[in-house]
Amino acid sequence: MAVVGTVAAAAAVLQVRSERHAQESELFRRSQLLAESLREAVAPLLLLGTTKELQQLVERFGDRERLAGVAVYGADGSAVAVTSSLSPLPPGRPAAVSKALESGVDGSDLDRFGERDLHVYALPLRTTERIVGALAILHDGAYIEEHLRGIWSRTFFRVLVQTVLIALVTLLVVHWSIVSPIARISDWMRRLRDGEAPHPPPLPKGDLFAPLAREAETLARHLSSARAAAEEEARLRQSGEALWTPSRLREHVRVKLRGKPLLVVSNREPYMHVNQGRKVECIVPAGGLVTALEPVLRASGGTWIAHGAGDADWDVVDAEARIRVPPEDPHYTLKRVALTKEEEHGYYYGFSNEGLWPLCHIAHTRPVFRVEDWEHYRAANEKFALATLQELESHEDACVLVQDYHLALLPRLLKDKRPDLRVGIFWHIPWPNPEAFGICPWQRHLLIGMLGADLIGFHTQYHCNNFLETVDRGLESRVDWNQFTVEKEGHTTLVKPFPISVAFPNVFQDVSEQAEIPDRASVLRGLDMQLRFLGIGVERMDYTKGVLERFRAIERFLEKYPAYQRQFSFVQMAAPSRTHIKRYHDFLAEVEAEAERINRRYKKADWRPIVFLKKHHSHQEILPLYRAADLCMVTSLHDGMNLVAKEFVAAREDESGVLVLSRFAGAALELRDALIVNPYDTEQMADAILYALEMGAEEKAARMRRMREVVHENNIFRWAGSLTECLAQVSTERVAASTSSS
Repeated sequence: MAVVGTVAAAAAVLQVRSERHAQESELFRRSQLLAESLREAVAPLLLLGTTKELQQLVERFGDRERLAGVAVYGADGSAVAVTSSLSPLPPGRPAAVSKALESGVDGSDLDRFGERDLHVYALPLRTTERIVGALAILHDGAYIEEHLRGIWSRTFFRVLVQTVLIALVTLLVVHWSIVSPIARISDWMRRLRDGEAPHPPPLPKGDLFAPLAREAETLARHLSSARAAAEEEARLRQSGEALWTPSRLREHVRVKLRGKPLLVVSNREPYMHVNQGRKVECIVPAGGLVTALEPVLRASGGTWIAHGAGDADWDVVDAEARIRVPPEDPHYTLKRVALTKEEEHGYYYGFSNEGLWPLCHIAHTRPVFRVEDWEHYRAANEKFALATLQELESHEDACVLVQDYHLALLPRLLKDKRPDLRVGIFWHIPWPNPEAFGICPWQRHLLIGMLGADLIGFHTQYHCNNFLETVDRGLESRVDWNQFTVEKEGHTTLVKPFPISVAFPNVFQDVSEQAEIPDRASVLRGLDMQLRFLGIGVERMDYTKGVLERFRAIERFLEKYPAYQRQFSFVQMAAPSRTHIKRYHDFLAEVEAEAERINRRYKKADWRPIVFLKKHHSHQEILPLYRAADLCMVTSLHDGMNLVAKEFVAAREDESGVLVLSRFAGAALELRDALIVNPYDTEQMADAILYALEMGAEEKAARMRRMREVVHENNIFRWAGSLTECLAQVSTERVAASTSSS
């Protein structure tokens, strides 16, 4: 109320000041007009000295409203004629009259006449040669004060009422938009703390409460996750199982690495910042590596070093090129490495993806090796080494996990500078036989670079065997086939399979638990077609994924079993990739053309067999299709693992759906209850589609249940735990061996 009263008083004072100025200006103007009209009559009479006529003239203005009177002064300042209402005049003369006689300019002032304060306006009377007197117009200013008192009173009470009403409305708004939401959030969090699992209240989304809402959601999610993890751990202890969870991985890494930092180094970054109009958006790049490793860093913390490829990446990092991620709930640090356009083109698009990628996948695309690409590859690996070493300047015996074929030289570069580091490299793609890898002109440099690591991991034992055979034939070294180790120049490297996986059961950690996931009926309605059966494929557009072969199998299926026309459609979610490379650009065009050809052959007015969605899709968009599909096709021509297969299995909480899986994908070794196919055999794949659609519910459930158990037991946290444990053990044995030999 004090604030309300102060606001009202201040508003009234300002209003009164403004009105006073306006009234005084109006009074001056009226006085000036009257004086100007009398001057022509008064001046001649004053010169002639006709006092009687002057007195009669001024008496005529004595009864005008608000006019106190008129006075005529001679050149000596004495009063010559004065309105009788003013008699007798006080001794002396008003200041305004003195100013008019002395300076010859008109003016106004307040003066005391008896008990009254009068407004005096004086106008000099002059001939061409001199000032002969002054004419004074006197007004009673009391009406102004009375008028101002009324304004002050009215303004004060009006503003007081308005402010009170505004305050009351504000209180209601505050209660409705602030107090009530906070009370709902408080009640919700209290119930969560008590062990209940209520649906979250509608949280305010405006700018004022956006940070609080995000933090409340994050805190609730962490609380629910922690409780679920504790309950799961208790259940597993009772049953004697040992499921790997984020909390278990975090503790495992802490114990095994004795508190030393964990660094992951890869070409691809887990989060990319891009300009979208005037806004900067953070997106998750497509690819299995990010899907697999991001949950590991979320669980264990540490630092991820990667190439900053987004056009806004460098606008959001600090002076050390670091940023905390994920943006909405930071768990670890992302450090970005800058590459020039020439380096990126030669190292990534050139040597890595036109050379090593087709060389290792044996997908009937000829690898291309250029000297300039190799030089850029070496330079990029050196930049990654420099960034990693800078990050570890103050740390000893740290653990570095190098990822994939882009950084084959990095382990040796790190070990040469810091022998104390524990370095592992995981090769996410297949390793071909020695004859195939021998095509690479720089195979020796690549092998020496990789053997700088203490541990080299592949998806399968078959790939480990191929690598050891390649080393055995290409380098002077000692290969121990019993221990699966390579000794080169006094350094021993262990080679071992670590089948990578997904973060079961929360494979899509970036999809909020409170997010509304459309059901099957909604998904089918969204396709604008009347369907009974739905197939799904999720791919980064790559010639190794067998997309063309898949489309031809669908065409053959519809040709061979026409009853499924207008009953079955296949949704292909295709993320364009590496389109700077001609082979990828041409492949994307081939896939689009093949989808269009098949659709032209079979489509009806309200149905088409293939829905080709060519863009990067978020997990929020993929998850509903995974859950709604009758089958998922993973038909890689050659693949290290292929996590889409495991994603699909993890997403099927209903224990339904069928996985059609290529025998040439590493996942086929684990997911044996999938329908295993040869992607080059069109007839076999067409029949597999039919079998999947006609499979009984019990068989579907049994197969999916067994596959989910495999993914459940061998999730990404177990993969990371096994990798770090093995690396820690190898490093410990290395230190012990060097100590005993010395």
